[in-house]
Amino acid sequence: MSFREESSGGEEGSTANSLRKPFLHTGSWYRMGSRQGSLMDKLGASSAQVLRDSSVSVVLCTLIVALGPIQFGFTSGYSSPTQQDISDLGLSLSEFSFFGSLSNVGAMIGAIASGQIAEYIGRKGSLMIAAIPNIIGWLAISFAKDSSFLYMGRLLEGFGVGVISYTVPVYIAEIAPQNMRGALGSVNQLSVTIGIMLAYLLGLFVQWRVLAVLGMLPCTILIPGLFFIPESPRWLAKLGLMDDFETSLQVLRGFDTDISFEVNEIKRSVASTNRRTTISLSELKRRRYWFPLLIGIGLLVLQNLSGINAILFYASTIFKAADKFLNSHYHIVVGMEIGLERISYAAESS
Repeated sequence: MSFREESSGGEEGSTANSLRKPFLHTGSWYRMGSRQGSLMDKLGASSAQVLRDSSVSVVLCTLIVALGPIQFGFTSGYSSPTQQDISDLGLSLSEFSFFGSLSNVGAMIGAIASGQIAEYIGRKGSLMIAAIPNIIGWLAISFAKDSSFLYMGRLLEGFGVGVISYTVPVYIAEIAPQNMRGALGSVNQLSVTIGIMLAYLLGLFVQWRVLAVLGMLPCTILIPGLFFIPESPRWLAKLGLMDDFETSLQVLRGFDTDISFEVNEIKRSVASTNRRTTISLSELKRRRYWFPLLIGIGLLVLQNLSGINAILFYASTIFKAADKFLNSHYHIVVGMEIGLERISYAAESS
């Protein structure tokens, strides 16, 4: 590549980066830099130690964004315990099935858009955009007078879930230190299964409208929580916001931690990524590209073709049809056991 090509590429890159801006600014509370020493002196010993501990900072950020996957799981599990009660709106079996499947339709739309949203307004901004339609969707369901509100609410929930399903794993992977990346990465799936179990458990005790109101809680807590966590350092580095990048990384690693090595490593990684050429469709014919792509897509397809989503969405109906003599709530208890098994599996994989 000639120098002229490199310079033109750099200009195009800078123009593209100028269009990308953080949607949420955390504020100045974490911009401590040279002022950290005086602030630490004012804090109690225990509080100072918490702020200095890199693992605590990263884990807290992970737990905040994990509210998104909990919302994902709650959406997946909502239709199972509510099928009998929600019939008071006069929904037929086919209409309720359509209601349940609309979350997948919305998730497809959200997943397609999530990559561009996360790249242009940041990981925190995309989570904010995902949380708002989720809350509106649950409100639409809880106050629904007919099927149209149910359908609209379920579709909005699905869109938010689609964005969440991409953004949360990316954010966790980008903030986690190398020695904790595997354990923290498993929090995403663990949170999804916890959300499913909560939907089944709460469905035992509350009516479907109340359950929809409870479904808002994860995203309602997530929105203010986003203002208290730093943006992804790698994404900030891609934009060339080096001051924000180093500040964010310092918060995540602890104020007493030397981050110079990791800063240089991320800068080299970002520079290498920016120099890579785009792969054309014709190059996908090469084995080095199509073979891993086929394996990745194949695993996802086979996972969904196993029918686990149908079981999670309609567990109550399935178990009732399997045995007419089951206790009225036994099917939900069995569904909770499925959720607990998935939680234990996700915990063991970490």
